Amino acid sequence: MSASGIDRRTFLRASAQAAGGLTIAFYAGPLPLRAQEGAPAAAARPLPDPNAFLRIAADGTVTVVLAHSEMGQGMWTGLVMLLAEELDLDWSKLKVEHAPVAAAYAHPFFGIQMTGGSTSIASEFDRYRQVGAMARTLLIQAASQKWNVPAADCRALKGEVVAAARHAGYGELAAAAAALPRPTQVTLAPPSSWTVIGTPHKRLDSAAKVTGRADFGMDVHFPGLHTALVARSPYFGGKVKRFDGAAALKVRGVKAVVQVPSGIAVVAENFWAAKLGRAALDVEWDPGDGGTIDTTEMARSYRALAAQPGGVKAKAAGDPVAAMKTASKVVEAEYDLPYLAHAPMEPLNCTVRITADKCEIWTGTQLQTVDQGPAAQITGLRPEQVEIHTQFLGGGFGRRATPTSDFVREGTREDDIHGGYYRPQYFHKVKVGLDAKGAPVAWQHTLVGQSFLIGTPFEGMVKNGVDPTAVEGVFDSAYLADVPNHLVEHHAPKSPVTTLWWRSVGHSHSGFVMETLMDELAKAAGQDPLAYRRARLAKHPRHLGALELAAAKAGWGTPLPRGRFHGLAVHESFNSYVAQVAEVSVDRGAIRVHRVVCAIDCGTAVNPAGVVAQLESAVVFGLSAALHGEITLRQGRVQQSNFHDYRPLRLHEMPVVEVHIVPSTERPSGVGEPGVPPVAPAVANAVFAATGQRLRRLPLRLA
Repeated sequence: MSASGIDRRTFLRASAQAAGGLTIAFYAGPLPLRAQEGAPAAAARPLPDPNAFLRIAADGTVTVVLAHSEMGQGMWTGLVMLLAEELDLDWSKLKVEHAPVAAAYAHPFFGIQMTGGSTSIASEFDRYRQVGAMARTLLIQAASQKWNVPAADCRALKGEVVAAARHAGYGELAAAAAALPRPTQVTLAPPSSWTVIGTPHKRLDSAAKVTGRADFGMDVHFPGLHTALVARSPYFGGKVKRFDGAAALKVRGVKAVVQVPSGIAVVAENFWAAKLGRAALDVEWDPGDGGTIDTTEMARSYRALAAQPGGVKAKAAGDPVAAMKTASKVVEAEYDLPYLAHAPMEPLNCTVRITADKCEIWTGTQLQTVDQGPAAQITGLRPEQVEIHTQFLGGGFGRRATPTSDFVREGTREDDIHGGYYRPQYFHKVKVGLDAKGAPVAWQHTLVGQSFLIGTPFEGMVKNGVDPTAVEGVFDSAYLADVPNHLVEHHAPKSPVTTLWWRSVGHSHSGFVMETLMDELAKAAGQDPLAYRRARLAKHPRHLGALELAAAKAGWGTPLPRGRFHGLAVHESFNSYVAQVAEVSVDRGAIRVHRVVCAIDCGTAVNPAGVVAQLESAVVFGLSAALHGEITLRQGRVQQSNFHDYRPLRLHEMPVVEVHIVPSTERPSGVGEPGVPPVAPAVANAVFAATGQRLRRLPLRLA
């Protein structure tokens, strides 16, 4: 059967077929983009309308409702720890829930309900503690009135309020506490008295995930549920020219074949029937402009574009052209960085149930507010009639934060690697002039790569034509800050290939460039790479602190086993400072990473165990990209398809990873992403130490 003109509403329909307690609300006001810009003291500002809640039921159960998605980064535990620092919990009676989609849960900085940018803990550091303090205050007041004793004689302890021999559970006091006026200010516990923050805590979601009780999007089932898979054009921007679904309809379990804007959808009773039905489709595609894309040719065109004037100026000072002419030495380098897929272990998926006045969606998403809009548009409902049940995410890395809401619009489950939304392909052209002592005095830096912000709801982040996600890590680099003559430019060519933020975003390529370049400059200056960085970072103590700690723990400068070599890198992203030392060997052209020593300054480490886990995962993620990651297109078609040809790191390739946390009293900063940028350059620098080869292309390949 052939079909056309089926709208998305029809397609989705075919596919989908504590009372008496205490509620505490708190406010998440505007948050500066960078933590060091400062934020008002928690106790100095009022607590206006709520955007997240703490519920205490009559039976003493405490439910924390979280506005951020848990995708393996530990937010499910870290945010609860913030609250628990102020309200001593009975952890055996604790429940944690993802919040429903609502404006009240908007991200403090971005203004929409979302999770990303390594900001969950940083943005909520004050607010969740305020919730705990407000609950403690009200419960103590309720106990004080009940027992007719001074509030100062009462304290919260492990789910109870106690005063001398008297004690009452939070549940017993909840109703009375709820009737009291909410305080306009609360006093937070000083760091000197913290017993939860800074103490390693086991993750609250681990048991459910290990035993299989955790709910992900595809775990949802209800009567009448069908599965839909979409056959999409193998060319970016391609369209259906002709199709015949007769063979697909003969597959047992296939119920419908319909054309949708992105291709042909096969609706079936189960996934396997839908998959077989899709394979049986007879489709002819019009490739459009995407039919000629070739990433090798794209790299050549990027190189040519980098040599042309007209790039957007991201940062400029002095006269780098004139200063270059008087430099004692000039170092020039070019870097090629490929498209990268996110490839989360859990395939993209979405479960939908539609009735006359309601649309329910179960999915693991990073952008609840953005996803609600398209669902309302497709179903003809009002946004408030669209209910999103956020599930656990089996990996996000930015892929589940698509401004187009692609996997929610269609409710599809596979095809992520072929489907795009990659980290953009990039080219860097750099020229640095050094003075007689080896210090940079002139710096010219041109980047070429797509902007994924332009044309999306996030285009407002582009200022004066500068896409900060493209040039971050270069234009704001500590190294560049002390170079008197510099110019950073960006060319943003357009392409049908869809791109998106990828774990650590622009830092994923700029970190590689800046840190391998530092080694080249050190070599040109005749200096040790660590000593050279020390001189460049003398005015940047947090960079230097992480660098010194990692180098000391790795034994930089001490003899290594025969055939092994060290490389190091340090990079700041998401307000955190991460240094890594990689211990590497090279055998017949094969690169083997034996050990990675990490040091991180992330301000106050709320859950040190979570910090360690995130740095370990960043090494795995970063090494996967450094050694294997590459999406290539030939004649418009993506060459990779799954984990066999878009390889993650294998077990036998996993190095020993050591993580050290720099003690700090600064506010918490990002942890989920900052560990990725230093991985590739640390390994590349170790490879140079081993072989003398400068590797300026990723993934790393020896000649």
